[in-house]
Amino acid sequence: MALHIVLVEPEIPANTGNIARTCAATGTHLHLVHPLGFNTDDRTLKRAGLDYWHAVNIEYHNSFEEVQQKYAGSRFFYATTKAKNRYSDFQFKDGDFLVFGKETKGLPPELIAKNQETCMRMPMSDAVRSLNLSNSAAIIVYEALKQLDFPGMD
Repeated sequence: MALHIVLVEPEIPANTGNIARTCAATGTHLHLVHPLGFNTDDRTLKRAGLDYWHAVNIEYHNSFEEVQQKYAGSRFFYATTKAKNRYSDFQFKDGDFLVFGKETKGLPPELIAKNQETCMRMPMSDAVRSLNLSNSAAIIVYEALKQLDFPGMD
């Protein structure tokens, strides 16, 4: 088993490449939900992921519903600035899915509304609207891994 990061319609190749590198370093599976805001052979995407692409377990999906159907019975947690719960309020388990939205709009409002109890936010000052997507994904995946005692990591 492993943790999973799901990027719903990511727009910026460098963010996705950075997240892929984090996935390679942590054994986290990466799921990219179309449409993507870039081509997967984008030079910026490849550069951000460096030479670690071989170590990334990556799946492409046509919709988020496809992810939910394929992994029915799994637990999904949704990162959004509109959540009442902090990411550190949850007890993560092996196999959990951490879901992030596109950089400019976040997750669809209807997805947030249907999943309020498993929506999570990162505490921050009101000086900014949000953190960078790749930073947010790294912070949350490492919190989950800390709770799991960093399985398979030195």
